[in-house]
Amino acid sequence: MSILFAEHPEAHQQLLPLTYTRPIADLRVGILTIAEKWARRLDSADFGFDTLPYLQEKFTGVPAEENTLWIVDGLLPGRSLTQAVKTLKAGQVLRHGERPLAARGKHNPLLHDGYQTVPFEESYDQISYTWDIFRLNGAEIRKDFELLTRGRTSQPITDAHTVSYGSDIFLEEGAQVRAAILNAENGPIYLGKHSEVQEGAIIRGPFGMGEGSIVAMGAKLRGDTSAGPQCKMGGEISNSVFWGRSNKGHDGFLGNSVLGEWCNLGAATNNSNLKNNYDPVRMWDFASGRFVHTGLQFCGLIMGDHSKTAIGTLFNTGTTVGVAANIFGEGFPRNIIPSFSWGGAKGFVTHQPRKAFITAQVVMKRRNLELTEQDKNILNHIFEASAQYRVWEKTD
Repeated sequence: MSILFAEHPEAHQQLLPLTYTRPIADLRVGILTIAEKWARRLDSADFGFDTLPYLQEKFTGVPAEENTLWIVDGLLPGRSLTQAVKTLKAGQVLRHGERPLAARGKHNPLLHDGYQTVPFEESYDQISYTWDIFRLNGAEIRKDFELLTRGRTSQPITDAHTVSYGSDIFLEEGAQVRAAILNAENGPIYLGKHSEVQEGAIIRGPFGMGEGSIVAMGAKLRGDTSAGPQCKMGGEISNSVFWGRSNKGHDGFLGNSVLGEWCNLGAATNNSNLKNNYDPVRMWDFASGRFVHTGLQFCGLIMGDHSKTAIGTLFNTGTTVGVAANIFGEGFPRNIIPSFSWGGAKGFVTHQPRKAFITAQVVMKRRNLELTEQDKNILNHIFEASAQYRVWEKTD
């Protein structure tokens, strides 16, 4: 049985800038991506994406057959929802009201009306806005921890100078901990293969990190935080998600935030996650083209892939940074920083793709990876698609 992840174009736009470079189902929330969660729960290693045309070459699909399962948008697998999806028969679509959630058959349920409706009336979780990722992250870490560790035995903590609290601490093969404090009393802690927690680090669960990731010396991780593979986490971090291969290796605060892939925060980069008057935070909404209320009191930074900050960069509450932006200088830059921006509070110029490619090639080579022609095509598409937000280009 194969799985195909389908998405409304409007839902994809709603989750920019994180979905500029990936389908919705490739977003990470908790320890795993949405696609990985479903694949594990449905016991299928064969999955693909039915996404926007410019992403399809990199994020390929699988042939749709009569028994193919379709999962729509950013749907998160809970126990009752997973069971309902498993029991779907060929030609059936699971609906919550008028909204299709999943289907079994050859045709995309977003485009095909020939399915027989099976109602699903229970509640479910879904990633509809970028801030849903950190909002739901703690709960998803707990679910992913159970999924990844059920029936398995953790590698032991052998370091005599590490102190641990609580029993839900799991170390994969090759994970190392040195003179750290691991507190899993309020949620589990998961350390991926060959990951490292360095001396003096303090971690409160729920927390999870992927293969090869590092928690730096003296880091303070407050909980509800997770990272994909090959990330570096230092300073103070609270309720944040690192997609993968992104770095915050130095002191500075990051809270209620999401970093895409290949991001780097310079030393003493800080973000605000709470307004001085304690009002709910507004963030930029790409679908409506305006700032909207998140309904959240704590809301920090959303940053797209390949974006970087210089030493001492400051971000206001509820800031969105696009793809391949480079931010530096004194003061607080604006709350919406378009893709391919170069500058800061004193103004921006355009970060041309050829220069962004040079930086990306250097960064990716350090991880023994290459910037492919597929990657360049995607970034060139983003450069054109995001031009409307680089308002300074209209006055040049």
